[in-house]
Amino acid sequence: MHWIGVYAIFCMIFSGWEIYDASPSLPFLFPQWATLGGWLAGAIAWHLAAMWLLFLDGIAYLAYGIMSGHFRRDLAPPALSAFGADLGRALRFRLPHRLGYYNAVQRLLYLGVILTILLAVATGLSIWKPVQLYWLSGLFGGYPVARGIHLALMGMIAIFVVIHVVLVAIYPRTLLSMVSGTASETGS
Repeated sequence: MHWIGVYAIFCMIFSGWEIYDASPSLPFLFPQWATLGGWLAGAIAWHLAAMWLLFLDGIAYLAYGIMSGHFRRDLAPPALSAFGADLGRALRFRLPHRLGYYNAVQRLLYLGVILTILLAVATGLSIWKPVQLYWLSGLFGGYPVARGIHLALMGMIAIFVVIHVVLVAIYPRTLLSMVSGTASETGS
C-alpha cells in the first residue's frame, strides 16, 4: 500500500500543479516539466484517477491499520515528554533508529500526514464540486479559501515526502524494509 500511495500522491501533486497553473492564485507558476496532464482537462483526468486510486489505497490502509492493531501499537499519539525528548535527540542527530519501531517524532509526523491527507481530500472535494458540496466549501470559508488551504496542504505533504526521502538517504537500511514489506534489521 505504501508504494501505491506514493504513486497516487505524486500523480496528484504533479497534476495539481498543472491545474493550479491554469488559474494561478499566487504570483508564480510551476514549470511545465514538473506538471502532469499537458493541459487543464488532461490534468483534471489524471487528478481524479489518482484521487480514486489514493482513496482505495487509503481505505485499505485504514482497514489494515485498525484490524492488525498497527495504529494502536505503532502510531498511538506519543506523550508530550516523549516527543520532546525524541525531538531533542533528533535535532542533535542522536536519535537511534530501529526498523519496525516508531519513535515519538515519527508517530507524530505519520499521524500528522494522515490527517493532512484526509483534510486535503475534504478540501479537494469542496473545490471539485463547490455547488453540490456547498456546505463543505462553506466549512472552509468558501471556494477561494478552500483552494488556498488545499494548496497549502499539498505543500505540507510535499515537505513530508522530502523529509521522508532525506531520512531514508540518511538511514538507507529502511529502504529495503519499505520495498520488501518487512520490519526486521536484516530485511528478511
